[in-house]
Order: sequence, then structure tokens, then C-alpha cells
Amino acid sequence: MDVQATRRAVGRRATLLDDLAGLADDLDARLAGSDLALLARYPGDQARRQPVHTVYVPGDRYGAGLVRGWGERAAAVLDAHVSGPAELAAVAGVPADLAGDVLGRVRAKLATEPIEDLRIDFEDGYGERPDEREDADVAAAAAALAASVRAGTAPPYHGIRFKGFERPTRRRGLRTLALFVGGLAAADALSDGFVVTLPKVTAVEQVEAMVTACERVESSLGLAPGTLRFEVQVETPQSILGADGTVPLARMIHAAGGRCAGLHYGTYDYSASCGISAAYQSMEHPAADHAKAVMQVAAAGTGVFLSDGSTNVLPVGSPEAVKDAWRLHARLVRRSLERGYYQGWDLHPAQLPTRYAATYAFYREGLATTAARLRAYVGAGDSGYLDEPATAAALAGFVLRGVECGAVDAAEVDALIGVDTGRLAALARRRV
Repeated sequence: MDVQATRRAVGRRATLLDDLAGLADDLDARLAGSDLALLARYPGDQARRQPVHTVYVPGDRYGAGLVRGWGERAAAVLDAHVSGPAELAAVAGVPADLAGDVLGRVRAKLATEPIEDLRIDFEDGYGERPDEREDADVAAAAAALAASVRAGTAPPYHGIRFKGFERPTRRRGLRTLALFVGGLAAADALSDGFVVTLPKVTAVEQVEAMVTACERVESSLGLAPGTLRFEVQVETPQSILGADGTVPLARMIHAAGGRCAGLHYGTYDYSASCGISAAYQSMEHPAADHAKAVMQVAAAGTGVFLSDGSTNVLPVGSPEAVKDAWRLHARLVRRSLERGYYQGWDLHPAQLPTRYAATYAFYREGLATTAARLRAYVGAGDSGYLDEPATAAALAGFVLRGVECGAVDAAEVDALIGVDTGRLAALARRRV
């Protein structure tokens, strides 16, 4: 290339760089709206712990001693049917080399925090009662929960499920919501862990109506705007696929205006609505997997927690019946965890041992490899993996979830990775 050609090429490159600066300014202006919308709609993970389960109890059976009672009953059934680590390994699928550690952690959990999230149920688990009876049960349950909150014995997360916004139950549901929240507010017992469940959602408009209801209750009771948060229960086909062929669930999250705390899959209502025979209704039916996959994509990046559903096969009866139900429950818990659903429902105290055994085994099994990869990532070392920032966030989230539920100790994190839990949360991209 001659000198003139070289000069022309250099000049063109300079012109191009000047043009790019102007183009970048133009694109910044053009994309400013979508940039802000992305941040608003997909703010990332919440800066709070996600419970590993939600326990449902009928509203008229709840009392201030229920949490301790469930822990005691769970520990008793565990002691009655598990003589030691080898038996736990057999019934919960825990690797033999981890069974002793897991068993100790499960026993400690049942003694200190047997329930992480409690939902006092005034919907299907409670049924239809005369208004005066439900009013009385709501008042009693609110008083009992308030006493637990003030005493520091309430689970970290707690709340109610009320009858939803379908036309036949709408007025009763609103009354229960207002009376319960009012009872807690009067006792100065509305905590940051309070959340309510909106069931049988079929339309985006119901979520919008729930926002209006929350605003009205907050205003009437003098609560700060945004105090009330709710979960959307995904138990109708209409929430997954609308009549126009769109996915209403994705719009529901954003219609909640930041109040949506979670999406909870309802195993049996959803399965029945899809025409699945009772004998085949299950958390692992293909129809269930499809619904939960839609939930997962809709919630990705929004900070909304996902929860799998429940199994109605309870660990009761003969020793063999208990162990068979435990094997099923532990397998389903593990299956959910592997698929990225870190929460599920428990309906009986005897399900708590396998909830925690399967959960703890999941995190303990993966701890060494995950820690080695994170240590290499933060220290520019070699773990045999080429991990990118997104994968590092997933690795950090895995360890942090293990710490929060009691499967992993904070001291282990420091020893294995060389970071504290604050740095771990930053790596996991949790919001500050």
C-alpha cells in the first residue's frame, strides 16, 4: 500500500471512530427507555433468604405453639423410624458418607427452626364456614400469630392464604384479608416476613385487583405503602396460557407493581383442571413440569421466588408406610432442587425430616466442587472449569442458599472459598 493509500485508510478509521462516538450517544438516547424498563422489570434476585418450604395449616387449627409442636412431632417420628445415619441414608437417599452430618443438622433444625415459612390457610384447607365462624377464627389466628411475632417464635416468613378473587369467594376473601392484617397491625406485629397468598388466579386483572386491595388496606390502617406483599398461586391453566395464546403469568408479575413475592405451583388444582386422573396427579407429571417451566421463565430476573407444590402421600401409618412416603417425598424434594425450584410445600409434621434431609444432602454433596470453582474464580486459580460471571453467580447462590437453610456453616464458606457471606451475596448478584 502506498503512502497516500495508507493516509486515506488512517483518515477513514479516525472518521469512523468519531462517527462511533456520535452513534453511541444516539443509541444511548434511543435505548434509554428500554434500559430503564429492563432495570425496573428485571431487578435481579431479592436481598433476602428464600425459605425451603411453606407449611400449610388450616386456619382454625393454628395456635401460638404450633411451630414448636410441629418440630417436636417431627423429631419424634424421626427418632421412631430412624435409628441412625444408615437408616436415614436408606429412606432419604442421603449418601452414606454424609448421612451422619445430615442427621445431626436435621435434628438441630427441628429443635430450633422447624418451619421456615408458615401459611395459615383460610382457603381450601379451611373450607366454607359461616361468616361469623370464619371471622372468629381469623381473629384468633391473628392474635396467636401476633403473640408469636412479639415473642420472637414466629417462623421467618408467615402469613395467610385467603379465599381468592373468583366471584363466589371475593367478598369473603377480602374480609378475611382485612380482618387478619388489621389484627396484626393493631398488635404492632406486622413483620417484614409477612406475606399473603392469592389463590386460583385466572387473569391479570385479578392481580391488579389485589394491588388495589393492598393499597386500600394499607391506607385504611395507616400502613406504609408497599407493606403488603403477596404470592400468586399458579393452579389454573388460564394463568399459564390465555385465551389469546399469550402467557398471562408473565404479565401478572409486572402487574403486581413490585408486590409479588413468589409464584407457588398448586399441584392438585392444576392437575385436576387439566383433566388428569387423581391417581396420576403429581409434582412430576409432564403437565406439572410444563407449568413450572413457564413459571421459571416468567420469573427469571424479576426477583420473584418460585415454589414447587406438594405431595399428598403422607408419612403416616405402619413403619413401612412411613418409610415409603419418606422415600417418595425425599426424591421429589431432590428433583425440585435439581430443576431450580428451591422451595416446596409441606402439609404434615412427618414431612419435615425428609424435607431437611434431602435439602441438606443436596447442598452438602455439591459443596466441595462448588467451593473449589468459586475459590478459583475469585482468586484467578484453576478448578478445571472455565466459569463465566453468570455461572459464578449461580455457584455463589448455591452456597448462600445452603448457608441460609442450615446445610452449610458460614465458617466453612470462609475456609473453603476465602470469602464471607457478604461477598458471597455480592457474587450471587443479590440486590443490596
